[in-house]
Amino acid sequence: MTNENTTLVVKDLRKKIGKKEIIKGLSFELKKGEVFGFLGPNGAGKTTTIRMLVGLIKPTSGQILLCGYDLHKEFSKSIRQIGCIVENPELYPYLSGWENLEHFARMVPDIPKQRISEVVELVGLQNRIHDRVSTYSLGMRQRLGIAQALLGKPKILILDEPTNGLDPVGIREMREFIRYLAEKEGLTVLVSSHLLSEIQLMCDRVAIMSKGKIIRIDTVEHLLSEQERVVWKVDPIEKARALLEKETVIAGEKDGTLITHYDAEKLPLWNEKLVKAGIKVSEIRTKLPTLEDLFIELTGGETID
Repeated sequence: MTNENTTLVVKDLRKKIGKKEIIKGLSFELKKGEVFGFLGPNGAGKTTTIRMLVGLIKPTSGQILLCGYDLHKEFSKSIRQIGCIVENPELYPYLSGWENLEHFARMVPDIPKQRISEVVELVGLQNRIHDRVSTYSLGMRQRLGIAQALLGKPKILILDEPTNGLDPVGIREMREFIRYLAEKEGLTVLVSSHLLSEIQLMCDRVAIMSKGKIIRIDTVEHLLSEQERVVWKVDPIEKARALLEKETVIAGEKDGTLITHYDAEKLPLWNEKLVKAGIKVSEIRTKLPTLEDLFIELTGGETID
C-alpha cells in the first residue's frame, strides 16, 4: 500500500530491445507537490523511460503505479492520473487555442466546458485563447500544450524539455509556472531537461541517469552541499598539486588555483603540509559546485542531451 502523498512509483523497470537491455532496473517514487528533475546524457534512456511511464512503450519487466493504479493491469484508471507533453505539443495551427482545447476535450470522457475555462485561466492565456494558434509565440504554444495536458485533472504532469527553444524571459516564466503548479495546485511534475541551471532552480529532487541506470537521486540542495569544494590559491601550483594529488585534488585552474574535496578535519593539515613545503598559500575558500559540475563528475564526463 503506497502513501497517499505518493503519486508515482516505479519498481525495477527494465526495457530490452532485441538482446540489448537499455533500461536497467529503475526504481523511484514521486510525491504530491514536488518538481522532480530527470537528467541524463544523450542515450541514457530518459525518453524511453518517459514513454514507458505514459504508456507509449511497454516495459519488458517491472511495475509502474500511478496514484496506486498499476499501469499494466489497470490502464484506463492509471492513465487518467497523468498528463504529459513528450517533446513538442501537437496543436492545430489553423484553429484557435480554445478550439484546440475543445477538440482534445472530446477525446477524454466527461470534461465540461467549465474545465476548459479553468485550464485557460491556469496557464494565463485568457487574452489570446480565441486567436489562431499560428499567431502564438513558442511560449504560448507550450502553455496551451500544458493546458491540454491538464484537461483531465491529472495528479502527475510529465514535461519533456518544456523550455526548449524559449528565450530567457520565456524560460523564467515557464520555470515559475511549473513551480506554481506544484506548490499551489499540488501537482507532481516530472521535468526532463538538458538545461542544468534551470533544473537546479526549478526542482526539489533530481535523478541522474547514465547508460540506462539511475546513479543518484537526491534533493538538489543535498547533492550540492555534499559535494562542497575548497579552492586554494597557491604558488607554485604544480608543486602544490603534486603534494595534494593522491588524496584530494579534483582540478587545477589556469589562474593558479586548485580545487579539492572539502574535509573539515584534514583542511588544516593540508594547509600545514603546503606551507612546510615552501608553497605560498594566499587564499583558501569553500564553494558549492553547480549541478553541471556534479553531473559531469557523476557521469564520467558524459554530455547532457
